[in-house]
Amino acid sequence: TDTEEKQADLARFLLGQEFFAFDTETDGIDPLKAGLVGMSFAVKENEAWYVPVPANSVEAAKVVERFSPALQNPKSLKIGQNIKFDILVLRKYNVKVAGPLFDTMIAHYLLNPELRHGMDYLAETYLKYQTVHIEELIGPKGKNQLSMRNVPVEQIAEYAAEDADCLLYTSDAADVTLKLKNYFAPELKKEGLESLFTTIEMPLIYVLVEMEATGVTLDTVALKQSSGELTASMNKLEQEVYELAGTEFNINSTKQVGEILFDRLKLDEKAKKTKTGGYSTSEDVLEKLRNKHPIIGKLLEYRGLKKLLSTYIDALPELINPQTGKIHTSFNQAVTSTGRLSSTNPNLQNIPVRDDLGREIRKAFIPDNTDCLFFSADYSQIELRIMAHLSGDPHMIEAFQSGADIHAATAAKIYGIPVEEVTSDMRRKAKTANFGIIYGISVFGLAERLGIPRSESKELIDGYFSTYPRIKEYMEESIKVAKEKGYVETIFKRKRFLPDINSHNAVVRGYAERNAINAPIQGSAADIIKLAMVRIYERFEEEGLKSKMILQVHDELNFNVYKEEAEEVKKIVLEEMENVMKLQVPLIADCGEGENWLEAH
Repeated sequence: TDTEEKQADLARFLLGQEFFAFDTETDGIDPLKAGLVGMSFAVKENEAWYVPVPANSVEAAKVVERFSPALQNPKSLKIGQNIKFDILVLRKYNVKVAGPLFDTMIAHYLLNPELRHGMDYLAETYLKYQTVHIEELIGPKGKNQLSMRNVPVEQIAEYAAEDADCLLYTSDAADVTLKLKNYFAPELKKEGLESLFTTIEMPLIYVLVEMEATGVTLDTVALKQSSGELTASMNKLEQEVYELAGTEFNINSTKQVGEILFDRLKLDEKAKKTKTGGYSTSEDVLEKLRNKHPIIGKLLEYRGLKKLLSTYIDALPELINPQTGKIHTSFNQAVTSTGRLSSTNPNLQNIPVRDDLGREIRKAFIPDNTDCLFFSADYSQIELRIMAHLSGDPHMIEAFQSGADIHAATAAKIYGIPVEEVTSDMRRKAKTANFGIIYGISVFGLAERLGIPRSESKELIDGYFSTYPRIKEYMEESIKVAKEKGYVETIFKRKRFLPDINSHNAVVRGYAERNAINAPIQGSAADIIKLAMVRIYERFEEEGLKSKMILQVHDELNFNVYKEEAEEVKKIVLEEMENVMKLQVPLIADCGEGENWLEAH
């Protein structure tokens, strides 16, 4: 489709369709920087069109503009594979894709969360079709790899029409996507996943597009200052480690660290060696030795600082997009097996939340300008509330309904004393039990985490289950359901498959059993916050607010808020988060605002 006339005919034809599959071919993999090389479309199986897009930006804009009425039609269904990428690319050409979506990657993710979801894999597995692999066109990764822009249009057309088929050439991308949609749609219905797909996952794509395109402003001055301070702290720790070891060595060499700890200081006679012959000095190994020698604490602190510097403090400024001056994290819907979003460049989910190091990072995330605030809202104890709802335990439900401090209430019941007599240590132990039980913590695990004898840990767990007997029953029922069905489900019917639940290997089976208990809780929390995001986004659009949702981290949502909209934003966010669905216990969200993420949360 390489003439104006043909393109205009195709654009008019697509505008009249109830649905079409489409795909973009680009000269890069970052949707915010990549340029369009072509677009492919398909309406019927085995028939698709490829539209080349010129490199000249003025000419390119004209081509894309012809298709904007069809792409922006709010009534027609748009089908794509990882369609978020295509929508982001088209935004740069002033096209805001609208209407219902069907993403074949996410459809497959709901059906088989543990498998791969790439187009080549899906085509080969479900359509028994070998697609043209991109490396065949542009060559293997490396400095000699071509840009898609340099590939002859005939070859791209074939590749793209797989992703969409061509008037001029047989083609591939959009066509394959359409075939996958026709395969997956009835499967979603059959598995009871249609509602989750259409009410949460598909509308969420538009929310994530807006968040990624908006981006977040960074205080690079604060980061530079933090970098200097943390580097000084690291150097000081390094010297302290050498003094405690009685000699200097390469602190970044695990082999040399192992030799110091186990050959020189003899901290563990039974220390395990790795396949390469050195000692293991992983975090788990060191944590178990923490009380044996002060060098361990210093080493762990040093490693924490080093990781923080390399992963965030020094890395974040490198991720700033020179065109926007912001960082644009990428949110992934089809990665985790629990249903939670993950993020890359940067991975926000791994920022330490509670310690001082995490504070340094959060301090650097700031509002866009002086007219704005950083606003943060997060669910309070959402997983425990879901546990109360799913188990139907009357004591836990009552504690949440009365607005009691759940950890103090748990401690009071376990220790058989009035709430006012609960000490901070008792509350701490009850809190660890509350969250640990959700993850199937053992007597040994709880003893280790709290630094208490196993006998006390056993009493704590026994006391917990006699306090909340329905929770024990819920855990047993979850394992039973998993053993019978091979999977467990969230409140919204998201499935987590557990093939190892009947394994003869006790360790492997134990891991699957813990997932059987936890997956419905974690997955329901993920579904709830996703639905809240969709509702908040829609409310912001309806009210015509300038403020934007910019980040999602676990059970927390963050916003760049214009000061004059602050009250309105707070009202909408709390209303939608707390009323997103009706549980047997109230959903509570806490919020804060400030000059940066740290102040807001």
